[in-house]
Amino acid sequence: MDKQSGKMLNYRQLMRHLDYREQWSLSSANEFGRLANGVGGRIKHPTNTIKFISKNEVPHGRRKDVTYGQFVCTIRPEKAEKNRTRFTVGGDRINYPGEVATPTADMLVAKMLFNSVVSTKGAKFMTLDISNFYLMTPLKRPEYIRMKITDIPEEIIREYKLRDKASPDGSIYIVATKGMYGLPQAGLLANELLEKRLNGHGYRQSKLVPGLWKHDWRPIQFTLVVDDFGVKYIGEEHAHHLKESLEHDYKVTTDWTGNHYIGITLDWDYNRCQVHLSMPGYVKKALKQFQHPPPATKQHAPFQCARINYGAKKQYATQSSTAPPLDKKGKKYIQQVCGKFLFLGRAVDPTLLCPISAIASQSAKPTEDTLRQTKQLLDYLSTQEEAVLTYHASDMKLAVHSDASYLSEPKARSRAGGHFFLSNNADIPPNNGAILNIAHIIKHVMSSATEAELAALYIMAREAVYIRIILEEMGHKQPPTPLQTDNSMADGVVNGKIAPKCRKAMDMRSIGCAIVSAKNNFASTGGRANSTTQTTGPNTMLQNTTRTHAENFSPHTSWWKCYDKNNLPTLRQQHNTFIQY
Repeated sequence: MDKQSGKMLNYRQLMRHLDYREQWSLSSANEFGRLANGVGGRIKHPTNTIKFISKNEVPHGRRKDVTYGQFVCTIRPEKAEKNRTRFTVGGDRINYPGEVATPTADMLVAKMLFNSVVSTKGAKFMTLDISNFYLMTPLKRPEYIRMKITDIPEEIIREYKLRDKASPDGSIYIVATKGMYGLPQAGLLANELLEKRLNGHGYRQSKLVPGLWKHDWRPIQFTLVVDDFGVKYIGEEHAHHLKESLEHDYKVTTDWTGNHYIGITLDWDYNRCQVHLSMPGYVKKALKQFQHPPPATKQHAPFQCARINYGAKKQYATQSSTAPPLDKKGKKYIQQVCGKFLFLGRAVDPTLLCPISAIASQSAKPTEDTLRQTKQLLDYLSTQEEAVLTYHASDMKLAVHSDASYLSEPKARSRAGGHFFLSNNADIPPNNGAILNIAHIIKHVMSSATEAELAALYIMAREAVYIRIILEEMGHKQPPTPLQTDNSMADGVVNGKIAPKCRKAMDMRSIGCAIVSAKNNFASTGGRANSTTQTTGPNTMLQNTTRTHAENFSPHTSWWKCYDKNNLPTLRQQHNTFIQY
């Protein structure tokens, strides 16, 4: 990002910019040196991943598979080399015949591991990073890349005598014999080789949860995201064992503080058994990228709240916007804002999920109203303090709150929301930081508020089953999971207290919710899932989201129990979720 203009600069712009050309030319030369056979004597261990060749050295049968190369430039303050240039391959042009899907942990698994650390006596967290992870794996077949010689630093051109190999149109051809970033097969090949090597030291990857690893007997487990290890350990000698096992084959960077993982800053408080998750500077940098000025007046609502029509006897569906459509530039702007802040919402600030979902649902055909909603979201982010999500010690028992809002979206759609957290094994589990929040527009048109609540319960129960599997793979056995709803009719339909004569439209969701059974029924009331289904005004939104601690809910709740899979007749896997009947 240009410090003066706030605009994002790509590789070619950086190489032409007077203020940045020298430092990024050096970074690019170092990248080619790592990939090839060194440069200027600066690279101690080049990987010999690529070799510069002439056009006539490309086999005729592979010329249709020749792809392009591009550069990704980032600033990584936690790395030894702050300015990082990565030469990536255009994987969309490669026709690879084998499997390419790579098992990797997602954010949900990492958050559950954070909870496990603060909830386990004597446990601590550290991170490990394998340098040039993809570049160490031999490919089963070579891949070929073409790029312009003008995109290569002058130092590399001179040292490798590339002008002698350039084609008449100024192109340089490259053959890759080891894994590179962007190759569709590189991740899987690197992961398979890593798994083979770690198996020899007693580390096994879970067969049910991708990216979750444990040792055969040592009290250590970790999540793996590409080449980043988030390690929970009890006793430093076990962490040293993992580190030394990796150092047999890789160059490893260690951070014993464990303060940074998957883009999230972690503030560990082992004395209070807490960890605080944040992303400092993320919002400020993003607002500068979108050149959004601070609002004239403070904005405490991320989205326009629904107007309350007091005394109305009927609820009508939300009408679609009739505002003028945006052009392609405006459409791209909307999509960029949604993509940028979706990660922030999933990581630490769940108040963003509902407005981003509402805006993203219009991004295919955005209007002036969509742009106004986007500006309000940016005003809200500019006004509020940076969000901090806190996890504290618990019994690691899953609890879920489910909610739905009826006809709150255009085209007569309803919205489902869920709040998943890890708590104690109590009748009323105390709140904790969310490991997962769901803000989902229900695809089908609901015929009533009760059906919307049933659809929400079906979605939350489906997700809860997979989360229970993750927890049990981590070693945290689960009792029946409490699932809270605030709709007494939905509670009655699922628990068999109400037997409607005509409910064909609700049969699918009722059968799906047959995995739950009524127990401890109290009077109905709202739960923590409200903020993921309803766009409320500034008086009810969280202002200045900060470090918060557990709060007990009102005992006036309806509790459902999601029973263990061993007590059910079958277990079917669909994609990444599990459905029990």
